[in-house]
Amino acid sequence: MRLPPPCTVRRAGGADPSPRMKLHNQNSPGLNTVTAYGVGHIAVNGQPLAHSFLLTPETLETDWPPASIAELNEAHLARVAALGCRIVLLGTGLRQRFPPPALLAPLIGAGIGVEVMDSLAACRTYNILMAEGRDVAAAVIVEAAA
Repeated sequence: MRLPPPCTVRRAGGADPSPRMKLHNQNSPGLNTVTAYGVGHIAVNGQPLAHSFLLTPETLETDWPPASIAELNEAHLARVAALGCRIVLLGTGLRQRFPPPALLAPLIGAGIGVEVMDSLAACRTYNILMAEGRDVAAAVIVEAAA
């Protein structure tokens, strides 16, 4: 019997696999790191989060309001800009979805680099950039499992 790769979990009846991965922090002690994720949850420093959040190597804000990309507004992104990071990874939920360009214009105009990707990719990229010592923030939308 051939087992699925360790980062997938098969549902009963052979349904499509659900991505799930545990990430290990090996060289960034004292900094906020994404340690695990799956559909509907992400863990930072071992703390499971089922709601959208803002993350930098030094700060974790667990009360970021948007529950989906459709709810994202100027006030939410102003809060992201206030983090003062030169790079922002915008995790848009289970799929990569681009917000209207006008919504991102204030960040870009302030010289902040914005990368838009699905939330799990944003978590992986955040860990890499944070471990490299980059000035990075992740604004991650956590969508509920369907």
